[in-house]
Amino acid sequence: MHIGLSMECDYPPHLNQRQAFDEAFKMAHVAEDLTFDGVWLAERHFATPTGTGGVPSIVSAPMILATAIAERTQRIRVGTGVLVLPLGHPIRMAEEVATLDNICEGRFDLGVGRSGFTRSYEGYDLPYEESRNRFGEYLNVMKLAWTEDTFSHEGDTYTFKDVSVIPKPYQKPYPPIWAAATTKPTFELFGEMGLDILVGLRGMSVIDLADAIVDYRTVNPDGKIALRIPIYVADSMEQAHSEPQESAMKAYARLQQAFTGSVGRSGTESGEERAERGERLGAITYDDLLRDRLAYGTPDVVTERLIELRDTLGLSGFIMESNVGGGIPSEQVLNSVNLFGEEVAPKIRQTTNVNP
Repeated sequence: MHIGLSMECDYPPHLNQRQAFDEAFKMAHVAEDLTFDGVWLAERHFATPTGTGGVPSIVSAPMILATAIAERTQRIRVGTGVLVLPLGHPIRMAEEVATLDNICEGRFDLGVGRSGFTRSYEGYDLPYEESRNRFGEYLNVMKLAWTEDTFSHEGDTYTFKDVSVIPKPYQKPYPPIWAAATTKPTFELFGEMGLDILVGLRGMSVIDLADAIVDYRTVNPDGKIALRIPIYVADSMEQAHSEPQESAMKAYARLQQAFTGSVGRSGTESGEERAERGERLGAITYDDLLRDRLAYGTPDVVTERLIELRDTLGLSGFIMESNVGGGIPSEQVLNSVNLFGEEVAPKIRQTTNVNP
């Protein structure tokens, strides 16, 4: 059972950029001291502290930050959660992944995705409508680069002849690859590709997620599934619900804006579907979130909630979102993470694990 910590590396208005990096390194050390299994970095672009483009974050170069964290830690695994593949180049990324994997002696996990929103692609002057094809080809090229001494490739986007990539990854044949599954069709697709998956509850209910996992298990019964979920642990239920409330609601308001703002953008799914998702998110209440999409409570309540989710969905791990929305004061986040690491995580590991 993997217990991970999602690092949004928030860049709130009261911190300067250097302080935001210091906070990220501090949290990585906290996670290692609390025996988390891994930290996960979410790639973000063009999201400023005062903007509306998503969680404000300093992680525009996740591989560089992952390397810095790996050098500052000894045991904990470092992962991308996720790397937006189509924004880069597969040969360059294959080299960077292999380099990092050697530097950290095999403590790297590669989480990949293509993002459900167009903003980053527009900033990079890339057509979002090509992202699906680019993603699959990109991943195939990287695997060839890691496993073949010399290889050639001719595809829709990339063509290479007699390329030899050095170094090769420390882990053989390459680091674990996790794909972000965010819509029902992607579950079966990634299952057919033999990929482990990262899933979440921001855009799907538990019922919808369980249904999609059935499709995934049909084609990849042995695949691993890690659930990224907002978790907040406090000494009382009143604290656990009230302290993160404003930040959580802000996060879902941003998500609603992202869906409605992307309606009709080139390359996205039907505008009607996006508009409906935006409408549902706009109508969601905090009670809805507490019931269906969050794990907020005392240590015992959160433990019970996560064990129920693990056994219902057949999960292999959890990735804790400790400050969803980025608005919870750092001392409260630290207290929640400590309570989770000391009182919740050990109990989850000790109980029956349906998918080790």
